[in-house]
Amino acid sequence: MSEIRTVAVIGAGIMGRGIAHVAALGGYRTILEDILPASLRRAGDEIRGNLDKAVELGKVSQQDATAAFQRLEYASTVEEAARDADLVIEAVPEEMESKIEIFTLLDKICKPHTILASNTSSLSVTEIASVTYRAPKILGMHFFNPVHKMKLLEVVRALETDDETLTACVEVGRRMGKEVVAVREAPGFITSRINAMIGNEAFYMLQEGIASASDIDKALKLGLNHPMGPFELVDLVGLDTRLHILEYLHKSLGEKFRPAPLLVQYVKAGRLGRKAGKGVYEYPQQGEAAKKS
Repeated sequence: MSEIRTVAVIGAGIMGRGIAHVAALGGYRTILEDILPASLRRAGDEIRGNLDKAVELGKVSQQDATAAFQRLEYASTVEEAARDADLVIEAVPEEMESKIEIFTLLDKICKPHTILASNTSSLSVTEIASVTYRAPKILGMHFFNPVHKMKLLEVVRALETDDETLTACVEVGRRMGKEVVAVREAPGFITSRINAMIGNEAFYMLQEGIASASDIDKALKLGLNHPMGPFELVDLVGLDTRLHILEYLHKSLGEKFRPAPLLVQYVKAGRLGRKAGKGVYEYPQQGEAAKKS
């Protein structure tokens, strides 16, 4: 297997720009793709801002931050980003149809040695790999939001992923500064499966009037030592993303993952979390403290 020197990231949303940040800081030539020029501009500004903050806090040297930003390149098409990459990490929305479309294209345009990885948090990497002619070179790399702060990376081995591919991507994760766990593919992997159940139960509790959202969050943070409450977390992740995960787990694993009706109702109302300005909590535009409901 060729050494991984160039990493392409497909999609410059919250996850994609975070993955590009840690890839560049890890020493890789990094190409971030998005069809929307505004998304690429926002991504570049955010990455620079996060690197500057890391320097200010003494977590990254100015020299390393400058070198990382210089390793970043931008592309407006998948073909431009991926054609010379040794590793391509897909970070498009959590919908199987979108991922299959991307992987079908990547399989055609990438070099034979190129590894293709999905940042899916719950979907079947084996199913994604089945639309390509390089299943042994495909796996999952599940990063966590915010990528530049969260230490964990789940590397997900699909049915046909070979040892070389797994080993190479574990090493990539370590160079990105992550603690890596290897997971045999199963619905929801480790974290999404447990988080989805906790978050869904929290919605049932809110729906039943057992406690307020802020008190449920406080109880889990102070009583179970969770860094964020389940509603704070779902607002960060996106209620629509959480609902997609639960629907997939419900279909795959049964009734215990049936989405809470209140969660479904919030998504239908457009209350998708921080990205929409309103989820379980409200997020005013001028940086005011979130209003607790």
